[in-house]
Amino acid sequence: MLVKDIMQPKVVTVSPFATIREAMRQMKRHGVKSLVVEKKDIHDAYGIITYTTILRTIVAEEGDIDLINVYDVCSKPVISVFSEMDVKHVARLMVNQGFRRLVVLRDNELEGIVTMNDIVTAILKMADE
Repeated sequence: MLVKDIMQPKVVTVSPFATIREAMRQMKRHGVKSLVVEKKDIHDAYGIITYTTILRTIVAEEGDIDLINVYDVCSKPVISVFSEMDVKHVARLMVNQGFRRLVVLRDNELEGIVTMNDIVTAILKMADE
């Protein structure tokens, strides 16, 4: 099984210059737990911001989420994989490094996202067949 078979092609992105509050609104609107942070320019890398990142920021900055940009707190560069990779290698990477989600790139452009939940769901689906 390949990453392209289980990844989520619809990825919600956020501007690196958006505030934490704006990112939270986007997460709520789209029902997601993370956002891919867009590149600032063609030589930049993608980033990722999660609920955990936001909670850490709120605690550290005493709740001032209107003055902090996503770019200042996101994980960057985001760890990425290719859609043609075997899922077992991606699962091993996620488990060994403690990642819950990875961005899928093609020619250095965003193609999708794959989460630990996507992998577990695919394994359970295969077991039911």
